[in-house]
Amino acid sequence: MIPDSIARFLLDQTCATICCIDEAYNPYCFNCFYAFDKENGLLYFKSSPETYHASLLAANPVIAGTVLPDTLNKAATRGVQIRGRILSGTHPMVRDGYDVYHRKYPAALMIRGHVFAIELDEIKMKDRKPGMGRKLLWKRNRDCR
Repeated sequence: MIPDSIARFLLDQTCATICCIDEAYNPYCFNCFYAFDKENGLLYFKSSPETYHASLLAANPVIAGTVLPDTLNKAATRGVQIRGRILSGTHPMVRDGYDVYHRKYPAALMIRGHVFAIELDEIKMKDRKPGMGRKLLWKRNRDCR
Protein backbone atom coordinates (compact mmCIF):
# COMPACT_ATOMS: atom_id res chain seq x y z
CA MET A 1 0.00 0.00 0.00
CA ILE A 2 1.24 3.47 -0.90
CA PRO A 3 2.04 5.53 2.23
CA ASP A 4 -0.65 8.10 3.08
CA SER A 5 1.68 11.10 2.76
CA ILE A 6 2.61 10.13 -0.81
CA ALA A 7 -1.01 9.32 -1.71
CA ARG A 8 -2.29 12.62 -0.29
CA PHE A 9 0.34 14.53 -2.26
CA LEU A 10 -0.54 12.77 -5.54
CA LEU A 11 -4.28 13.21 -4.95
CA ASP A 12 -3.85 16.94 -4.32
CA GLN A 13 -1.78 17.76 -7.43
CA THR A 14 -2.85 17.91 -11.06
CA CYS A 15 0.11 17.93 -13.46
CA ALA A 16 2.88 15.42 -14.13
CA THR A 17 5.92 15.43 -16.39
CA ILE A 18 6.33 12.02 -18.03
CA CYS A 19 9.50 10.89 -19.76
CA CYS A 20 9.75 8.09 -22.30
CA ILE A 21 12.37 7.19 -24.90
CA ASP A 22 12.38 7.29 -28.66
CA GLU A 23 13.66 4.66 -31.08
CA ALA A 24 17.24 5.98 -30.70
CA TYR A 25 16.94 5.78 -26.87
CA ASN A 26 16.80 9.56 -26.54
CA PRO A 27 14.58 10.90 -23.75
CA TYR A 28 11.36 12.67 -24.61
CA CYS A 29 9.19 14.41 -22.00
CA PHE A 30 5.63 15.68 -22.01
CA ASN A 31 3.34 17.28 -19.43
CA CYS A 32 -0.15 16.07 -18.67
CA PHE A 33 -3.00 16.46 -16.24
CA TYR A 34 -3.46 13.25 -14.29
CA ALA A 35 -5.81 11.53 -11.86
CA PHE A 36 -4.44 9.19 -9.20
CA ASP A 37 -5.94 5.82 -8.24
CA LYS A 38 -4.56 5.19 -4.74
CA GLU A 39 -5.96 1.67 -4.35
CA ASN A 40 -4.31 0.33 -7.50
CA GLY A 41 -1.23 2.58 -7.64
CA LEU A 42 -2.14 4.03 -11.04
CA LEU A 43 -1.90 7.43 -12.68
CA TYR A 44 -4.37 8.15 -15.48
CA PHE A 45 -3.87 10.81 -18.14
CA LYS A 46 -5.68 11.70 -21.33
CA SER A 47 -4.03 12.25 -24.68
CA SER A 48 -4.64 11.79 -28.35
CA PRO A 49 -3.38 8.46 -29.71
CA GLU A 50 -1.93 10.44 -32.65
CA THR A 51 0.58 12.33 -30.50
CA TYR A 52 4.29 11.67 -30.78
CA HIS A 53 4.50 10.53 -27.15
CA ALA A 54 1.62 8.06 -27.64
CA SER A 55 3.55 6.39 -30.46
CA LEU A 56 6.67 6.25 -28.29
CA LEU A 57 4.72 4.73 -25.38
CA ALA A 58 3.20 2.12 -27.67
CA ALA A 59 6.69 1.05 -28.77
CA ASN A 60 8.19 1.13 -25.26
CA PRO A 61 5.76 1.45 -22.31
CA VAL A 62 8.40 2.13 -19.62
CA ILE A 63 8.22 5.64 -18.15
CA ALA A 64 9.76 7.87 -15.52
CA GLY A 65 8.39 11.18 -14.35
CA THR A 66 7.89 13.83 -11.73
CA VAL A 67 5.04 15.55 -9.97
CA LEU A 68 5.64 18.91 -8.32
CA PRO A 69 3.20 20.89 -6.19
CA ASP A 70 0.72 22.92 -8.23
CA THR A 71 1.84 25.94 -6.20
CA LEU A 72 5.59 26.09 -5.74
CA ASN A 73 7.12 27.21 -2.46
CA LYS A 74 10.80 28.03 -2.97
CA ALA A 75 11.50 27.56 0.75
CA ALA A 76 10.22 23.96 0.74
CA THR A 77 11.32 21.45 -1.88
CA ARG A 78 8.52 18.93 -2.35
CA GLY A 79 7.69 16.49 -5.07
CA VAL A 80 7.73 12.91 -6.25
CA GLN A 81 9.71 10.97 -8.80
CA ILE A 82 7.96 8.03 -10.38
CA ARG A 83 8.82 4.97 -12.44
CA GLY A 84 6.32 2.66 -14.05
CA ARG A 85 4.83 1.41 -17.28
CA ILE A 86 1.87 2.11 -19.49
CA LEU A 87 -0.80 -0.59 -19.31
CA SER A 88 -2.22 -1.84 -22.61
CA GLY A 89 -5.56 -0.42 -23.70
CA THR A 90 -7.23 -3.78 -23.11
CA HIS A 91 -6.12 -4.05 -19.47
CA PRO A 92 -9.19 -4.00 -17.16
CA MET A 93 -7.82 -1.16 -15.03
CA VAL A 94 -7.56 1.09 -18.09
CA ARG A 95 -11.36 0.99 -18.44
CA ASP A 96 -11.76 2.20 -14.84
CA GLY A 97 -9.43 5.09 -15.62
CA TYR A 98 -11.95 6.74 -17.92
CA ASP A 99 -14.29 7.36 -14.97
CA VAL A 100 -11.53 8.22 -12.49
CA TYR A 101 -10.00 10.77 -14.87
CA HIS A 102 -13.26 12.43 -15.87
CA ARG A 103 -14.49 12.67 -12.27
CA LYS A 104 -11.43 14.84 -11.55
CA TYR A 105 -11.61 16.73 -14.88
CA PRO A 106 -15.24 16.74 -16.08
CA ALA A 107 -14.49 19.37 -18.74
CA ALA A 108 -12.15 16.83 -20.39
CA LEU A 109 -15.25 14.96 -21.57
CA MET A 110 -15.44 17.63 -24.28
CA ILE A 111 -11.92 16.84 -25.50
CA ARG A 112 -11.25 13.90 -27.77
CA GLY A 113 -8.59 11.46 -26.70
CA HIS A 114 -7.85 8.25 -24.88
CA VAL A 115 -7.23 7.73 -21.18
CA PHE A 116 -3.90 6.03 -20.59
CA ALA A 117 -2.95 4.23 -17.36
CA ILE A 118 0.50 4.22 -15.78
CA GLU A 119 1.07 1.37 -13.34
CA LEU A 120 3.45 2.85 -10.79
CA ASP A 121 6.32 0.58 -9.79
CA GLU A 122 8.31 3.02 -7.68
CA ILE A 123 7.65 6.37 -6.04
CA LYS A 124 10.22 8.50 -4.25
CA MET A 125 8.88 11.50 -2.36
CA LYS A 126 11.04 14.35 -1.19
CA ASP A 127 9.54 16.66 1.40
CA ARG A 128 11.80 19.44 2.59
CA LYS A 129 9.29 21.63 4.37
CA PRO A 130 10.99 23.61 7.13
CA GLY A 131 11.68 21.22 10.00
CA MET A 132 10.92 18.10 7.94
CA GLY A 133 13.64 17.14 5.45
CA ARG A 134 12.69 13.57 4.63
CA LYS A 135 12.49 11.14 1.74
CA LEU A 136 10.00 8.30 1.40
CA LEU A 137 10.37 5.41 -0.99
CA TRP A 138 7.60 3.04 -2.12
CA LYS A 139 8.02 0.05 -4.44
CA ARG A 140 5.31 -2.20 -5.82
CA ASN A 141 5.47 -5.69 -4.38
CA ARG A 142 5.02 -7.86 -7.46
CA ASP A 143 4.74 -11.00 -5.28
CA CYS A 144 1.32 -9.88 -4.03
CA ARG A 145 -0.25 -9.74 -7.51
